[in-house]
Amino acid sequence: MNEESDPYCLDPGESARLLAGHPWRRFVVLGDSVAAGLCEPVEGYSDLQWADRIATELRAVQPELAYLNLGVSGLRTREILSTQLEPALLFGPDLALVVGGGNDAFPATYDADRVDRELTLMVTTLQDSGADVMTLGMFDISYSPAVADWLRPGLRQRMRTLSDRTAILADKLGTIHVHLTDHPLSTDPTLYSTDGRHGNARSDAVATAETLRVLGKWLKAPTAGH
Repeated sequence: MNEESDPYCLDPGESARLLAGHPWRRFVVLGDSVAAGLCEPVEGYSDLQWADRIATELRAVQPELAYLNLGVSGLRTREILSTQLEPALLFGPDLALVVGGGNDAFPATYDADRVDRELTLMVTTLQDSGADVMTLGMFDISYSPAVADWLRPGLRQRMRTLSDRTAILADKLGTIHVHLTDHPLSTDPTLYSTDGRHGNARSDAVATAETLRVLGKWLKAPTAGH
């Protein structure tokens, strides 16, 4: 299988149809390694990571799109908030992607309430500045074959909690929410990298397709905030 034949990836011309006439000109990304991109290669799939692929597809429709990715691997939400929110605001985005909580949820010390508060502050501050904000329910890394068996049950529960609470937050705040946790491939061990903490190039290709479909649906919604 390759990206062109993968039923979960974009069809030829699909991106252009989904994003036709989109209004965005300044796209900023805040987050951890999911935002920064650690795209382990998979034969037949693009090596371009998820957020960069979103920017590329947005730019294909609006060539003047400016793009800033502030993502740094390993950060928890409090560190994303303290180091990335200010430069994101200075960039003056009209579209922002906020990804966080995965590094918080990996250990048993996960504090869901604190992560919620920090994500909420980032989202609402960006919205108040005039940006449409995207949020993410991540693929469930507990299905990675590189995760130790003893770690799986607790990690799976924490990743589900993070996903569920981020979805509730997204609904409350009116973000453009991309929910990957229940994707049919989320439980497929071949979707994950050998480090046991990230997806691979197929994961990024599938995530891109889902993201653009969510954006396309949002653009067509009569209540969209654009």
